Parts: sequence; C-alpha cells; structure tokens
Amino acid sequence: MKKTFNRPFILFSLAGFLSAAIPGLADSSLPREFAGATPLQWSVRLADSEIARRGDSLVWKQGGTAKWDYTVGLFTLSLLKLDGQVHNPDYVKFAENTIGSFITSEGKIQGYKLEDYSLDNINAGRTALELSQLTHDARYQKAVALLRKQLETQPRTSDGGFWHKKRYPNQMWLDGLYMAGPFSAEYAKLFNEPATAFDDVAKQILLVAAHTYDPATGLFYHGWDESKKQSWANKTTGTSSNFWGRAIGWYAMAMVDVLDFLPAHHPARAEIIATFQKLCAGVVKYQDPKTGLWYQVVDQGNRQGNYLEATASAMFVYALAKGVNHGYLSREYATAAIKGYDGIIKNLIKDDGGGRWSLTQCCSVAGLGGSPGNSKMRDGSFDYYVSEPIVNNDLKGVGPFILAGIELQSLAAPANP
Repeated sequence: MKKTFNRPFILFSLAGFLSAAIPGLADSSLPREFAGATPLQWSVRLADSEIARRGDSLVWKQGGTAKWDYTVGLFTLSLLKLDGQVHNPDYVKFAENTIGSFITSEGKIQGYKLEDYSLDNINAGRTALELSQLTHDARYQKAVALLRKQLETQPRTSDGGFWHKKRYPNQMWLDGLYMAGPFSAEYAKLFNEPATAFDDVAKQILLVAAHTYDPATGLFYHGWDESKKQSWANKTTGTSSNFWGRAIGWYAMAMVDVLDFLPAHHPARAEIIATFQKLCAGVVKYQDPKTGLWYQVVDQGNRQGNYLEATASAMFVYALAKGVNHGYLSREYATAAIKGYDGIIKNLIKDDGGGRWSLTQCCSVAGLGGSPGNSKMRDGSFDYYVSEPIVNNDLKGVGPFILAGIELQSLAAPANP
C-alpha cells in the first residue's frame, strides 16, 4: 500500500521554470524547491506544526468537544499519506490516537448516528480503511462496515443521487461527492464488492455534474435542489447561484481520488476523466494571474469583499498535480499546479517562529440553507460566502496542502518506471 520515496532532492530555480513552456521539457527541468524547501519538506513542516498545535484536542473524550467528522478524517488521512513518503511513525500514531479514539471495541463510532444520513460522516472512514490495513485491528473494519451500511439506505433524489444529509432533503452538494465517493470506491475494491458498487460511485459523480455544471463559465454550482423549494435554489434549474471555490475543490478531489480505485475498464471511467478535465479547464481559467491562487467566489475576482482563499487553492493544486501525475491531464496543467503551489507558499504560508508554520486565509465554513451561519442566512449569495469567518490552519486547508506537496514532489521528481 505504501510508496517509498527514495530519490534525492535536486534543487532548481522556479523563476527559470516559469519562464519556459511545459510541453517537451524533461522532468528534470521542473522545480524541486519553493522558498528554500521541497514540497515534501513543506508538507512535513505544516503537518508537524499542526500536530503540535492540536495536541490531543481531536481525540474523543467523554464530555469533550471532539467530533467524528470529515475535517479530522481529511487531516489524518493526509498524515498517513505523508508517512508513506517520509516514514514518520508519529503520523500513524496521531491518526490512530485520533480516529481510533472514536471507535469502540465493538466497532461502534462515538457520536455517530447512522439515522442522520449525513455524507459528511463518511469521509473519516477513509482513515479507518487505511488504519485497518496498517494495524489489522478488527475495530476499524467493523467501523467502516457500519459507514458502508449507511450508504445502502441513504435517501436519494428521483434519479438516484444521494441527499447531502437527511435534514437537507432533495439536495446534492458538490461537497458530498468527496465525503462519500472515494470511501465507497476504496471499500468496494478492498472488499471485492460487486460491480454495481462502482456503478453507484460513478453515477453520483456524473449526476452532480449534469445538475450543477454551467457551460458559460466552465464552473460548477455549489448545490442543486431537485424540489426547487430552497430559498437559495434557482426556480428553473434548482441550482445555487454562485461558484464557491472549496465546493469545486471537493468535487475535483473526489474525482481524482475515486479514479485510484475505479476499475481500469469501468464503462464510466472515460466520462469521469472527461468531467474532471472539464472542471480543471474551468478552474485554470479563473486562476489569479498575479499570485496563482483562487478566490473564495471563483469567478468574481477582486470584487469588493472577495479574497484569495487557501483551502480551495490547496485543493485545486492537489487535484491538478495528481491529474498530471496520473495522465488524466496534459502536461500543460503542471504550469497551473506549480504556479498555484508557489502562490500558496509565498502568500499564505506564515512562519510563526519556533519551527512552526501556519496556513492563512482559510474560509472557516460555508453551506446552503439550514442554520444561519455567522448570524446570516446561508443563501448562496456572494455576500454570504464572503461573510463567513476567515481563519488560520483550518484542517480543510491543511490536509489538502499536505497532499498537494506529495503530488508536487512526484511531479518534480517522478519515480523511475
């Protein structure tokens, strides 16, 4: 399962690279260093900083505030992926202590309620799948089986799309594709589920594309309400009204990760790759030319209140770099990935001193409908998206940044075939 990184770090000038065209260049011409460190070294820096900051705050304790949720799952998964490159047992230990703290000896998950039918609760199962293979602890296999059971009865739209949550009826959100898709595909592969399991994963990806894609911009709307009853929903199309960066980032990561597990000859594989290519073409079109970053509301540029946002930028860099590494995207997209990564390092990474680093300008949270956020209705408007708090070191940015570093390292120094 693990991939060993054993190549030397060879340093090249980023400025020299960006002045040249990508096509036809040898891999040795790609930059290996950003602001004095390789991408893997940057991943380690932020991982170590976040572990030190968090301590045991993510661990479940009776009466505590820690939750089984997608953010904890994303961060711990990124640590396990990083361990696969640099082999630091502290990363596995942190993931075990965190995710393992929620899982009882019977495989039940503290604080988890299947009857909520929240796709957000599925994503942490990816770390549990990894830990099941690493530790062979039966608790993890029981826990992931419980999460898989939820998806068997998850409420659906009339055409078969998963509701994002039971309390969000008739709605598909881009976020949900990352929450459930890669877990479902990996589970199906590991446990030899029938082909219909992969069919359903592919179906979710393609359904949300059909309902949310906007050909005028090349972007995808955050959500879709089949009933068209939500206050945020267009009464003709059912879509929300804006292009939120992180939602599109979740969807990009969902596709590129699902493809790791979808059978090579699956009939929907080519269409998923084509959808991913379409998403990346749209995203690159709105990359800020000065910084290489992406805005909170992707297509609105420097409109008053809009800002260059870290979590979406990290997600896009990860998806673009991985897409190039796996051959889903042409080599031209390496330019956008590298420019985006360099932009994060130069503009969003802060040296806190004492060996600690921070990722700044992270949107804390955003959604549609439900409970008002920040005392404002989650109506999908531009004003709503830019009104939510901006914080440092949100795990929805830290995790993708760590993963992006792994892909950038591979992009710059691919293993010998």
